[in-house]
Amino acid sequence: MKLTGTYRCPAPRARVYAALIDPVVLQRCIEGAEQLVRTAGDEYDVRMRIGIGAVKGVFSGTVRLADMQAPEAFTLHVEGKGAPGFVSGSARIRLDDAEPGTAITCDADGQVGGVLAAVGSRLVDAAGRRMMDRFFERLGREFDPPTTS
Repeated sequence: MKLTGTYRCPAPRARVYAALIDPVVLQRCIEGAEQLVRTAGDEYDVRMRIGIGAVKGVFSGTVRLADMQAPEAFTLHVEGKGAPGFVSGSARIRLDDAEPGTAITCDADGQVGGVLAAVGSRLVDAAGRRMMDRFFERLGREFDPPTTS
């Protein structure tokens, strides 16, 4: 599965880059992320609850940041497995100044196996696109000014 998207974030590039490599922010933005714990340097253990169609389950795995070129780009590698199968993939994230804020380009490539693969590539691709869109939507909200009541 290959996914590509460009998103806008209403914050300067350096702040967006810092948020994208912050495990607390990542956990809030990744749909289904229950736990993201740094284990070494730029590596994290992750626990996620994922559902694609009727196939749902908990996945445990690792997230690793590589090829870091602050505040311009990095690569995110993910591997996980659970009862419904396995997921693995990588995403190259590139940040560019754009008025106002930052343009984020994400080129991702992923694979699924086991029962997840039996769901069908169209459904898996649609779920992957939805997760990517929701991630960047949530990331953008991280920079919304707080509301007062």
